Amino acid sequence: MTRKRILFVCVENSNRSQMAEAFAHLHGGDTVEALSAGSRPSGRINPKAVRFMGELGYDLSTHASKSLDQMEGDFDAVITMGCGDNCPWIPAKRREDWGLPDPRDMDDDGYRMVRDDIGRRVQALLA
Repeated sequence: MTRKRILFVCVENSNRSQMAEAFAHLHGGDTVEALSAGSRPSGRINPKAVRFMGELGYDLSTHASKSLDQMEGDFDAVITMGCGDNCPWIPAKRREDWGLPDPRDMDDDGYRMVRDDIGRRVQALLA
């Protein structure tokens, strides 16, 4: 069985796309190769993302903020997260823009809402 390759993209690769990659690992296991990257990566993972994924038992501190320039090969799906014109075109069999708000400056409840929305969307994508 070939693993599906999915790339999640946001601007900084420090919040949304990192959480989406984590959910794909959680829900897809060995059936998916999940990656994430940013059009202008911040170089770090937001401590809030680490904390709120930790609440679900996922250690995001092992992830790194990566640039789209580091992504190679073909993807089954490329999911952008509201980065608009900042996201260059990457070849994929399936493309979606989820248009999610950046939770970076949200309070804890708002951040959890975005996190949980991402979790539901990733489960639907993998289904």
